[in-house]
Formats: sequence, C-alpha cells, structure tokens
Amino acid sequence: MARIDRIAQAIFAAVAATMMALVFLIIFVNSVRRYTTGESIPWGEEAPVYLAIYGVMFGVGLAYLQDRHIRFTVLTDMLAERLRRRLFAAMDLATAATGAMLLWSGIAFAARRPDRTASGLIGSARDLAEATGLPALEWLGRMGTWQSAIALGGAILMIAALIRFALRLREV
Repeated sequence: MARIDRIAQAIFAAVAATMMALVFLIIFVNSVRRYTTGESIPWGEEAPVYLAIYGVMFGVGLAYLQDRHIRFTVLTDMLAERLRRRLFAAMDLATAATGAMLLWSGIAFAARRPDRTASGLIGSARDLAEATGLPALEWLGRMGTWQSAIALGGAILMIAALIRFALRLREV
C-alpha cells in the first residue's frame, strides 16, 4: 500500500506542478506579448483559470495523501492515541464518501451543458481542431471539458482518502 501511496503522490504532484507551470507560462507570455506587441493571446485570459482549477484538484489529493490538509485538532488532541487514529480512519471514510458525491455531482453538472462554449477558448479550439484534423480538440472550447474538473476532483479526493484509510488501518 505504501508503494501505491508513493505513486499516487508522485502523479498528483506532477500534474499539479504542471498545471501551475502552465498557468505561469501562459500568463507570462501573455503579459510580455501584451506589452511588446499590444495584443494578447485570445485564450490567454480564460485558460489559466481553468488550468488552475485542475491544478488545485490534484493539489487537494496530494495534500490529503500527505495528511497535510487543514484540520482542527483542539478536541482530537485530547483523545487517546488509539482512539484518535480510529477517528481519523473514520474521517477518511467520510471524506471518501464526500469525494464520491462530488464525483457524482460533478458528472451531473458537466453533463447538463457539455457543449456550451467557453467564449475565450472556442475560437482557438476550433482553429486547433481544423489545423490538426482532429475534431475532438474542439472540446477544449466547451465548458463541459472544464466543468469536469469537479468530477475529477471528487475522484481524486475519493482515491486519496481510500489510500489514506488503508494506510491508517495498518496503524490502528
């Protein structure tokens, strides 16, 4: 189980870091371009917002796996160590259930309007799809693609909580 934990942490960290690096790069290039040529990248305002959301979702999973998330321990610090470990294991199961509900509601949310266009991205997505001959790339300009971050975040949280629960069972 420790190996699965390490692999999941590595994946979550790599994806979160990649998303944040892309956000920085896009904003940096867009800023330099705006001040040197007077023009912005058409998708340079909207894409970093959506990429940051995906990055945060992976960061949440990483923080949970590392047990470095926000927790108020005023009451739990007063409990016996064994009882505290059991309580935290129960909290992992509750968090996994919350992640599952977030996954389900994220799918329902994204499925309501999957083809609604993202105004700042649709033109570039259509151009990219046309240039590559891959019509599926047009979905980069659709809101469903970006609203799916909620479902992905729920899945990540559920997986992280279940891994953490399995690790805590070894401690209890």
